[in-house]
Amino acid sequence: MKERHSTSKWKGLLFAMLWTISLGMFAQNITVSGNVKDDTGLEVIGATIIVEGNATLGTTTDIDGNYVLNNVPSNGNLVFSYVGMKSQTVAVNGRSRIDITMVSDTELLEEVVVVGFGTQRKVNLTGSVAQIDNKVLESRPVPNVSSALQGLMPGVMVTSGQGRPGQDEATIRVRGVGTLNKADPYILVDGIETGTMNSVDPNDIESISVLKDAASAAIYGSKASNGVILITTKRGKTGKPRITYNGYMGLQYPTEMIKRIDSYDYARLYNKAMEEAGLQPRFSAEAIQKFKDGTDPAYPNTDWYDEAYRTGLQHSHNVNIGGGTDDVKYMASVGYLDQKGILPNAQRQQFNGRTNMDMQVNSRLGVRLNLAYIKNDYADPVSSYAGGSSSNEGGSSDQIIRQLNRIAPWIVNRNPDGTYGTISDGNPIAWLDAKQTVERLNQNFTGTLGADYKIVDGLTATGTLSHVSNSRHSRYFQKYIRYNPNKETEPNHLDERYYNWNRTTFDAILNYDKQFGLHSLKAMGGWHTEKYNYSYSRAYREKFPSNDLTDMDAGDAASQKNWGNSRELAMLSWFGRVNYDFAGKYLLEANVRADASSRFAPDYRWGYFPSFSGAWRLSEESFMEGTQGWLDNLKIRASWGLLGNQDALDDYYPWMNTYNLDAKYLLGGSLQSGYYQKGYKLPTITWEKARTWGVGLDATLNNKINLTVDYYDRKTNGIIMDVPVPNEFALDAYKDNVGSMVNRGIEVMLSYTNKWGDWSFGATGNAAYNRNEILDLGGVQQMNDPNNGNIRRIVGERLNSYYAYKADGFFDSDQAAQAWMDKYSTQAGYPFGNRKFKGGDLIYQDTNNDGKMNADDRTLIGSKDPSVTFGLNLTAGYKNFDLSMIFTGAAGVYRMINQEVTGFFDGDDSHPATAWLNAWTPENKNAKMPRIAYSNTSPSISSQVMSSFWIQNASYVRMKNLQIGYTLPKGVVNPIGIENMRVYFSSENLFTLHNMLVNVDPEISSERASSFPLTQTHALGVSISF
Repeated sequence: MKERHSTSKWKGLLFAMLWTISLGMFAQNITVSGNVKDDTGLEVIGATIIVEGNATLGTTTDIDGNYVLNNVPSNGNLVFSYVGMKSQTVAVNGRSRIDITMVSDTELLEEVVVVGFGTQRKVNLTGSVAQIDNKVLESRPVPNVSSALQGLMPGVMVTSGQGRPGQDEATIRVRGVGTLNKADPYILVDGIETGTMNSVDPNDIESISVLKDAASAAIYGSKASNGVILITTKRGKTGKPRITYNGYMGLQYPTEMIKRIDSYDYARLYNKAMEEAGLQPRFSAEAIQKFKDGTDPAYPNTDWYDEAYRTGLQHSHNVNIGGGTDDVKYMASVGYLDQKGILPNAQRQQFNGRTNMDMQVNSRLGVRLNLAYIKNDYADPVSSYAGGSSSNEGGSSDQIIRQLNRIAPWIVNRNPDGTYGTISDGNPIAWLDAKQTVERLNQNFTGTLGADYKIVDGLTATGTLSHVSNSRHSRYFQKYIRYNPNKETEPNHLDERYYNWNRTTFDAILNYDKQFGLHSLKAMGGWHTEKYNYSYSRAYREKFPSNDLTDMDAGDAASQKNWGNSRELAMLSWFGRVNYDFAGKYLLEANVRADASSRFAPDYRWGYFPSFSGAWRLSEESFMEGTQGWLDNLKIRASWGLLGNQDALDDYYPWMNTYNLDAKYLLGGSLQSGYYQKGYKLPTITWEKARTWGVGLDATLNNKINLTVDYYDRKTNGIIMDVPVPNEFALDAYKDNVGSMVNRGIEVMLSYTNKWGDWSFGATGNAAYNRNEILDLGGVQQMNDPNNGNIRRIVGERLNSYYAYKADGFFDSDQAAQAWMDKYSTQAGYPFGNRKFKGGDLIYQDTNNDGKMNADDRTLIGSKDPSVTFGLNLTAGYKNFDLSMIFTGAAGVYRMINQEVTGFFDGDDSHPATAWLNAWTPENKNAKMPRIAYSNTSPSISSQVMSSFWIQNASYVRMKNLQIGYTLPKGVVNPIGIENMRVYFSSENLFTLHNMLVNVDPEISSERASSFPLTQTHALGVSISF
């Protein structure tokens, strides 16, 4: 019985196997049709449908989203894909009709990217555009937007020049420096030109896009050669009103301060230096002992940094309300920022308001209105240094910081009777105690009215009228100070300046957008006109009756001086763009702009700036079918274009010969007023033009990894330079388009994001390499930088390269130093005069091996522009906790430090750094510093000749930001009417790693380290929405 049952079982299994095999052998091919829609219910045009395993068997959807595919195995699978949508694999199962709904791939479409005069999907970009959103800017205690950008985008180099409240003087360079003149990027806020990022509150920003190549920037023509930064502010969204508050309070400290020796070490080393120079020592053994004991107030050890610097305080508050209906959307915000700097009397107060409104009047007409106002008041403490008001809008804290670096620690700050100890320049603490400042009061208003009118389906007309008005009032009253019975300042004086500018622009644009089956065509044409007006006035008087009478009329009328001028510019432009897209695979774009500027003579006013670019999305090709499981996007790009730089010069009329009216001629026995021509101007001067080409690659893997790689080559021709005039003409040099240089570089960005349960992690790293080369200097091989005699411009070399003698170690003995002098000191051009080399002095190299030591032995040491910049942004989250860290850095960058940074042994007016405690001696030949010498008698000191020893490798890594946050559970905050609440701790500039000779911040631009120190900020904040 059991045997019969077993036989029957095996027969059944055998029959089932044979039936299955026969189905596979004789499966029919069928015709499958259907419709494809997106997750909004709209038909998807151009979606690709292929049979899995057979990339040659496929079709695409038509204009109605329908498809028909023949010869489909009834037991096969169909793969549906479309750009920006998640691919789907569907089993046929013998069905002849299959309709599907495709879901947007939000990771891939991140992204609508703001470009010139519009937006584009990131996957459709053919140019090089970097963008960050407001999440990167949120909750960071940065008063200026420029500081927040540092290290976040490859090819965008931000250097924070100083930490003065509201005036960081940051330099922004997009893909290096391509001109000998102004190299700042073109900055627009909501499409309106502004010269600074300080005119917008970081809390109001929705996104920041940087257009880096000609393909993306050519639409801005003559203003785009140094890159374009587009700042887009937040707008209202459909829904109930939502109120958000963001605020923080933080403390600030200097990032780094130079460590300097105390009075005891200075006095003993100074005595020794005087003795070696054959001089009588200044201090007795008893005095040096008193400095060491530190108990006698007549022998102080004044810590000048501690006397001056304080903990800074910064707090910021912003309230935003937004909402609306389908017809009317609104956003309004107000903000307040108060910053008290790390120096007394250094402060900033900012008030800002903004409202953006969108109104859909009817099915065809939409109107938008943007209004923004910002009031920025800065105060900076100033010195009573003679002549300190000749520049910097009446003065700055530069001289205060310079004297804090220099004044010796044995100088008494305040005597018991309230008088001040001084050096020849005075006392920096007395200047701070006087509470004298230069005040800079700024106001900026921007208004924009725009309308979009839908003429027919696919064709829209847009008109935008905007006006920007900016004013600055700068006021500097330098007080009279009597430091002590023997020293006083020059008479008090008032320097008052007014700056006003406004710009009115109008843009008229036609946009065409149409889909023809698999073909997508977008076209845009526009007309732009603008008028810019500028005025400046200045008044000066001195000898006021007291420091309390500060009205201009109170000063001595005989000392009255006045200055003033007004300027205007106008520009007219035509521009256009065409985008073509075939099936989301093949992308083409062409741009052109024609600009006419009043900066140039009528025959040279027009400039034409075209660009062409294309991209190929290989990931959408059928031959890439095997990668669909892990490769979401693979695109290669190429571009070429011309860009202009009309803002290379500050001169509003560089082609127009003008006359000075301040001449005096002796006529008839007396001086008569007259005019004269100071300089000659060339009427043919015109735009600097930059030819740019580049290639790039974009890839997305597993919706987690994103990679972008770019290579670019930018050549700038017609660089405007000074051309000297023969002395016989007694004229200044004139400007002409005679220079050229090239920039080349590589940029890489790699990011990874993932989530596991309650955990999330993200990492984004970027790096950029840039190298420029001077190609032509107007026919000369080399020349000095007009602003820095230690920087040399040489054809074939990098711009901004230091030019100095090469030093290699220290002399081992006096005998070795004397042998070197015997060889070189009698030769013509010997640069050290009668200063004697000794053991421990720098050994200067005969770099050209001609047996002489002269100026020809100077060589290029390194550039102050970095070769490599990089950044790393790390984020992590667990449940309601979040953590983020931003690191930035630079490599291949050099900074020159002079003797005021390191100090030298010159008595009261110098304060050596602690690096000198490791100076060369016969017992310490592996020292860090050369031998100590009295005053400037050593040929090693930087004031004698600049050498490679004092030009430091300033490569660094900085922890730019650390932020830890916690979002309160909704169950806790919702019952009390709060929708969302997050508290956080955020720190800026936590630490910096570098290997410079002294501990000075490597980003400080001042070669004497007298600029306002960069600051480290620690802040507690909260973000609440209702």
